[in-house]
Amino acid sequence: MEVLKEKLLPLMEEASRVTIESWLGQESINVKYATGTMAIEFGAKQLLSYDPKQSSEKLGKLFFSFVQGLMSIPLNIPGTTHYKCMKYKKKLSSKFRSMQDHKKALSIIREIVKDRLLSLETPYNDYLSRITTDMDKEKFLTEDSIVQIIFMLLYVSFDSLSTMLTLALMFLEENPKALQEITDEHEAIIKQREFSNASITWEEYKSMPFTLHVIHESLRLGNISPGLFRRTKRDVQWNGYTIPAGWGVLIATSAFHLDPEIYKDPTTFNPWRWKDHKSDAMLKNFMPFGWGMNQCAGAEYARVFLATFLHVLVTKYRYIKVKRGEIRRNPILDLGEGLHIKVMEK
Repeated sequence: MEVLKEKLLPLMEEASRVTIESWLGQESINVKYATGTMAIEFGAKQLLSYDPKQSSEKLGKLFFSFVQGLMSIPLNIPGTTHYKCMKYKKKLSSKFRSMQDHKKALSIIREIVKDRLLSLETPYNDYLSRITTDMDKEKFLTEDSIVQIIFMLLYVSFDSLSTMLTLALMFLEENPKALQEITDEHEAIIKQREFSNASITWEEYKSMPFTLHVIHESLRLGNISPGLFRRTKRDVQWNGYTIPAGWGVLIATSAFHLDPEIYKDPTTFNPWRWKDHKSDAMLKNFMPFGWGMNQCAGAEYARVFLATFLHVLVTKYRYIKVKRGEIRRNPILDLGEGLHIKVMEK
């Protein structure tokens, strides 16, 4: 948490500022792709000092290709046998490209890890340097396990951040009242500073209640995980059925988030519900990052990055929607064509 407060927060603000500035003058920005590229390059820099300017292959592009094929089902049967076969062939081709890009991404990470392990002295102060120093003490840490750990850390951070930012901007654009309230909140923070251009502080982040309401509501409606996987330790009785001991169980967290008995009018974007709720029922059934001991370690990282990005965007820029896709699940959250916007300075 201290690293997040003292080191990462100002770096997140700078990454957000540089990213949004690069959008100026462009007629249409694919928010999912652009913020995903920002998230993957930011995460790779902090984890292993990756510099995209020194690589012929871009990690962001490789990760996007990998995600597109990750949960694809290679069968689509609209009717005829011929059409089925052609669709099957097309899907397999897409899956193969995804696997190849997965290997390329791993290769980039592995090359950096190998170079670091061969180096007697390192000027880097990143996660890779710290984890490699623990290899002698922790026998489970091998070159391959380190590569896999870094890959998964990059994957979960880039996909969740880009999806949640896309959804938040989509919902805010469609709800002028919410957009105005979040803008007022952040402009009030700037007015209270001695120097308006000063970097955001941890205390300021903690003074953004409505921003966090927007983030929570976006997470509730767009929970990117299909659910939590658990294994039964004993026979479990549920609604007249018996789930035998040892069976795998998928807890569909998105179903909790859309339960009308817990969330009134559950399919409506309503960030004010987090301000007005009078019981713990909502929070007890809110698990976009898991639950209890198994909650995602990057939950606060994601919230801080989301809040910081929104702070930069609403205080210095305005945006209009160019087009948006339809949100659906199959079973991973799918934004279709995503959200495309045009950004202008205020």
